[in-house]
Formats: sequence, C-alpha cells, structure tokens
Amino acid sequence: MGILIPLMDIKRQQEKLKNELDEAIKRVMMCGEFIAGQENQRFEEKMQQATSTKYAIGVNSGTDALILSLKAAGIGPGDEVITTPYTFFATVEAILQVGARPVFVDIDPSSYLMEVSQLEAAVTSKTKAIIPVHLFGLPVNLAEIRRLSELYDLVVIQDSCQAAGATFQGRPVETWGDLSCLSFYPTKNLGGCGDGGMILTNNAAYAKTIRLLKTHGTYKKYHHSAVGYNSRLDEIQAAILSVKLDHLKTWNAERQRNAQQFIRELAGLPLQLPPQFNDREHVYHLFVVKTERAEALKAYLQKYGIGTGIYYPLALHQQKALENQQSHIVLPQAEAVAGQTIAFPIFPELTDNEKAYIVDKVREFFSH
Repeated sequence: MGILIPLMDIKRQQEKLKNELDEAIKRVMMCGEFIAGQENQRFEEKMQQATSTKYAIGVNSGTDALILSLKAAGIGPGDEVITTPYTFFATVEAILQVGARPVFVDIDPSSYLMEVSQLEAAVTSKTKAIIPVHLFGLPVNLAEIRRLSELYDLVVIQDSCQAAGATFQGRPVETWGDLSCLSFYPTKNLGGCGDGGMILTNNAAYAKTIRLLKTHGTYKKYHHSAVGYNSRLDEIQAAILSVKLDHLKTWNAERQRNAQQFIRELAGLPLQLPPQFNDREHVYHLFVVKTERAEALKAYLQKYGIGTGIYYPLALHQQKALENQQSHIVLPQAEAVAGQTIAFPIFPELTDNEKAYIVDKVREFFSH
C-alpha cells in the first residue's frame, strides 16, 4: 500500500498559506534583491523578538550555524567539545570541521537527552564548550548546564535545530546559551522551502564575528579581514520564514495536542512514550516512542500506509566516519536505544480520523 499518512506533510502547510507565501515570494521577485536585503533584516528582527535575544543572524543551514558558532567562540584544534552521542550527525560534524575533538556524554534512556549528571566528569583542561541538543523538540536541563558552564568557564552552544519555539522554565531556550543554532530545513517546526539556518545570541562580539565570517570574512566590499564562508540566508527563504514564524506558536500547540492524544491513547502498550516535564515545553518536532520491535512496527505501519522513521539507527560514536577516533568508546545507554526509537506522524495538520487510524494500527500491531 502507498503512504496514506506521511511522517511529515509539508504540502498541507503550504496549501493553507498559499496566498501569504505567494505574496512574499512575489515581493522578493519584484524587488530584485535576492541576497542580504530587507527580507533578511525583517526576519532577523522578528526572530530576535520571538526569542528574546539581541542578535539573530541568518545563515545557510543549521550545520553552518553550528560551525560558525564554534568559530566565533574561538574553538579549534586541540580543544574538546562535550556533546551527546544520540542526535543527527551534523552536531559532531561541526565539531570536527573546526578541528576540535568531540567528547560524548551518554544519554538518559528515558528522554534520549544528554545525561547532565555525567557532564562534570567529562570536563578536562582542554574542554572549551558544551553543545547540548534539544532532541525531538524537548529541551535539555539548561539550568544545570548553565551552572556547570559558569563553574568551568565553558561556552554553551545550543543545538536547537529540532526545537524552534521550545522553552525552559518559561523562557525561550535561546536565552539560556551563549549561542543557539536553528535549522530551517523544510520539515522542521519552522521550515523554509530549501535550506536555511540561524544563530541567536546576546553577545555582541560573537554576532559581529559571525556576520564577518558568513560572508567571506568581508567587512567592506572586496576587503577581507578573515578567511570566511559563503553562508547566507537567501531573501526568498527569509520572506517565506517570516510568514511562517507568525504561525509557529499555533503549529507547536497543535503538535502538543496531537502528542497528548497519542500519549493518552497508547498508554498501556509495551512502548516507552515521550516523558513529561513541568519545567520545559516540548514542541514535538518528532513524536518518538521506544520499542525493541521498532523495525517490525515500522514495516507493519508501512503496510497500512502510515509513514514512520527510526531516529536513530546508530549512535554517533558507532558511525563509520568516526571509527578511527571513537571506536574504543562504550556508551551503553545510547547503544541500547539505537534502532529502537521510532517516530509517528505528529504534524499539525493531522486530522482526527488520521490520528485514530494511527492509534488503531499501533494497538493492532501489539495485539498480535
């Protein structure tokens, strides 16, 4: 059977916003300003307001946001950066791209987030930064990370690529770190129609360095004070994202409602459901459950037209790209979870009938 309910359905969102998006795209086309123009300025200002930060810098992708943040913080060869082994590869890739060494802290198996109680033991004289990841839309314990970063003078670079709109203790997550990185990949909670990313900070020096580096290290046309990158957010993407930002709170609320319904209706099955916290807001980029039968469940749901995804089949230290430097590491919790976490559709436009169908088929699978 073909997919009836995809894991993510961007088309439904675009159809609802067609008139607004058409107007925004037309405005850019008629203006003829496609790089570093008014749309970027407008979107950056809106993001500053939405996240309660002083500086928002649009870049080419979430990966570039991480790389540029590390560069701005002066991190490079000989430095160590602590992060999680259970996330998308871009997090560790950025660390390696600047020549630093990733140091993994195992995860809390109930939330799949970095186990912050193990963080302090990982700090050495070479440690310069922590990259916590708000995986699947759930913030890490930022209060404890902030405490340790101040104790050991470490830079906190948040990977918020899956957590647009999330809060911790009532504040936007972006206000807790020195730098925060967002991805606007199309399937994200705030997604464009192509690649895009952003760095948010309250640090003027970091913001100045990032703006310099993202455009070939130029401070004046054809004058270059640093070796930089070509990492700019296109005007069309900025215009599209500016439209979508106005709807982000509503979309996240719909994701949360969908998630709560699934949590209620899947209770009692042999699944580990997403954890609930009183001090943080989960925005459910993905609704992920854990089961030893993840692959079989995926195949069963696919047979009935329901799209799913395994997030993630391997922990980062198990990836071939890291085998020369990380093969000796043992991270039992991340290794045990890998391949057992499966995501169900959670996008805001899911209908009541579709949600009921998903629940019915999951229950049916576990009744066998």
